[in-house]
Amino acid sequence: MAEGDSPSAEDRTEAPTQRRLDRARDEGQSALSREAVGFATLLAGTLAGFLALPPLGVEWLRLMRALLEMPGDGAVLAPALLRQSVLTLLPVLGLVALAGMLASLAQTGIVMRAEALAPQLSRLNPAAALKRLLGPDGLAELARTLMKLALVGAALWHAVDLPMLQAVLHFSAAMLLDEVGRGSLRLLVAAVFAFGAIALLDLLWVRWRHLRRMRMSREELRQEYRESEGDPHIKARLRRLREQRARRRMLAAVPKATVVVTNPTHYAIALSYAPGQASAPKLVAKGVDAMAARIRAAATEHGVPIVENPPLARALWRQEVDSEIPAEHWQAVAEIIAYVWRLQGQRHG
Repeated sequence: MAEGDSPSAEDRTEAPTQRRLDRARDEGQSALSREAVGFATLLAGTLAGFLALPPLGVEWLRLMRALLEMPGDGAVLAPALLRQSVLTLLPVLGLVALAGMLASLAQTGIVMRAEALAPQLSRLNPAAALKRLLGPDGLAELARTLMKLALVGAALWHAVDLPMLQAVLHFSAAMLLDEVGRGSLRLLVAAVFAFGAIALLDLLWVRWRHLRRMRMSREELRQEYRESEGDPHIKARLRRLREQRARRRMLAAVPKATVVVTNPTHYAIALSYAPGQASAPKLVAKGVDAMAARIRAAATEHGVPIVENPPLARALWRQEVDSEIPAEHWQAVAEIIAYVWRLQGQRHG
């Protein structure tokens, strides 16, 4: 499609096909919610902190206390403290990185694109950056940021216990430390729930927006159908060629048939049976109207017996060519073949 003929947004009224979505994903265009990735990392960091920090943090505090009480042993305790710090933070950071990677892959899948690693000088254009900031996308991003701040602020404000803040002024140091821990836990839980709600809303918004951008015009749908399924005219021509070959193959099998069962004019079914070579008679040709007339003509020309049996002909019409006769029709077909053999025996006698 030429540049000037590209469909406008008003023309894109059809839902995108799976092929278009897959092609866009291969090109790096996919619905990726950064809020969902951020929530996954926050949740993973919180869980890792609760699980890993208490047992590892005790050893870190012991080394820190020893370092403060015995400054002279700093050359010995400092490497041990550094090593323990790494062991304390490494599980948390590793689980956070793994959660972020899995959250991204769950939304976009595994896509290998070397073009994404190449620098894009167009992103350094100040005019384009200003257009992105002040355009519809920039304003929408600003509105989303304000809504996130309002939601998180409301959740944290709801988690704060104002009467308790006034009462802690009269607490002892131990009670104050305990209350600070409980208050921090309440704030952390409120923040996790707030960011979870934001991630869910952002995920729905990003997917809806991606599907809206990927919408197609009717002309694009027709073009994709031609690319994936082939040109309808070519398919029709190939179908006609297959039907012609099938008719020639069936007409070539009629002279070798044992009998032709007719309707008598609308249907013609050619059956073949070789005693000792097949367990049941086989349908070698079938036709209706004009094709039935050609089968009858070929049978007459080559001396193949023609037997009128309308119910049997209509029943056998449903069977596939080159398939054996089903068991429920064996008796009727056997009677016809036996009748034909008797006629042929009398004729030879």
